[in-house]
Amino acid sequence: MTKHFLPLLTAAFLASTSGAFAAGELTYVVNNESAKYDPGTTAETFAAPIIGNTFEGLVRFDANNEIVPALAESWDVSDDGLTYTFHLRDANWSDGNPVVAGDFVYAWTRVLDPATGAMNAPMLFSIVGAEEAYAAPGSEGTIEIHAPDDKTLTFTLKQRVPYMMQLLTYTTFFPVRQDVVEADPEGWTRNPATFIGTGPFRVTEFNQGESVVFEKNPEYYDADAVSLDKLTFRLIPDPATALAAMEAGDVDGIESVPAPEIPRLSVESDAFMVVPALGTTYAFFNPHQAPLDNIKVRQALSMAIDREEIVEFVLQSADIPALGLVPPGMTIAGEEFTTGRDTFGLAPTAEVEEAQAMLADAGYPNGEGFPDTLFVTYSSPPIEKLLEAIQQMWKQNLNIDVDIQATEWQVFYPEVQKVEYQIAQMGWGADYPHPMTFLDNFVTGSPNNLANWSNPDYDAAIAASKATGDEAESLAEMRKAEAILMNDHVILPQYHRNNYMMMSPEVMGFWRSTLNVPYFRDAHFME
Repeated sequence: MTKHFLPLLTAAFLASTSGAFAAGELTYVVNNESAKYDPGTTAETFAAPIIGNTFEGLVRFDANNEIVPALAESWDVSDDGLTYTFHLRDANWSDGNPVVAGDFVYAWTRVLDPATGAMNAPMLFSIVGAEEAYAAPGSEGTIEIHAPDDKTLTFTLKQRVPYMMQLLTYTTFFPVRQDVVEADPEGWTRNPATFIGTGPFRVTEFNQGESVVFEKNPEYYDADAVSLDKLTFRLIPDPATALAAMEAGDVDGIESVPAPEIPRLSVESDAFMVVPALGTTYAFFNPHQAPLDNIKVRQALSMAIDREEIVEFVLQSADIPALGLVPPGMTIAGEEFTTGRDTFGLAPTAEVEEAQAMLADAGYPNGEGFPDTLFVTYSSPPIEKLLEAIQQMWKQNLNIDVDIQATEWQVFYPEVQKVEYQIAQMGWGADYPHPMTFLDNFVTGSPNNLANWSNPDYDAAIAASKATGDEAESLAEMRKAEAILMNDHVILPQYHRNNYMMMSPEVMGFWRSTLNVPYFRDAHFME
């Protein structure tokens, strides 16, 4: 049997395979349900499958991870690299209304209004006037985003952004319709009648706790390329149950498989796929809550876990033990970002004696007097198993007891955003293939800075990285920033992840990006 590695390449091959193919219906299992499907305001990975198949922006990634035209058919960049001009194609929204450049102006300006709660507003701060408008609502007129006519969109940057085209593939830069949003600001993304998009599919049913059902979008500008008539994302939180449905032939694909089954499936199943992922799983230590307000406690907890054991025996995966925030797989100025990176006092295996000494220095020798501590997480059997292993390591290596509390994502995430936890399980998957997608989250005031951590030297390094036009200098500043963060042990890095999934070998043209979005635009069944 065949194990499918590097499915970006595999999918590119499948998409170009000649031969007859059928349309029909495809069912794909997701394990989590998002609380928000608003492309401009969400930062939730769980929303990506829905938004990624119902919306497109100016450009998109293809199966070879190359930037290709989407709603823009062409673009120009000024010689100084600051002004971008996009020329829109003839395209419609899924309700038949034309897409116009003003839709982008509205969408981006909306993101820059703090009242909307957009999680990734800083992505637009490189545009002239954007950061200032965010800081002073009501000054939107100073933002250098313009629509000279319905087919032309221009914007001007404060300084060059080498990864600007990659940024534009992210949902924050997608257009949304002003009339639709303003008619129902809170509910428009939960009603199929108002969830108006620009992508290859449109939603026909939102069945909370069960499924999201799509149909081919006849208004899509490249509708002839879309073969599936119906697409269903079925919610099955337990990967073991999802695997049973897959092996029974009840579904065509599942987004993850149970860790214990990875070795078997890699040998036996033609449907098994390993998808490289630009993601890091970690927990936040809240530096404002005792006992995590003591850096020595944070460091001791991080030193006391065995990341190799977690990967090999708990996850039973090919993931990579994480000692830093940024995962491998991103090259800047010809260098892999993580090459030569410091270990920040951590190791792949537990450093028990050093961790014990650190905890004693913090005032808790042999764990004595360690206060009640709660580790909160979202409900997910694999993640809860991971946390139970960490809990046991802390008990065995430090003689401390840490309780675990799991709640549904829709309850867990809003609570974590209040930064009232002690330890919270999270992580980050890249929004675009550049280290800044991870590092930007820890700038003072970032909506994704869920530890509310602040360090002026970190902020200065990030600003310097963005300001320079020299990629090598930018790389050095980003590495400096990561070291500041990691040496303060604000996060508990666990592992850099791959995605392990299944898709029927009868399905051609499907691909899942390293940014964790499954794309069904070109998916079809072989006859």
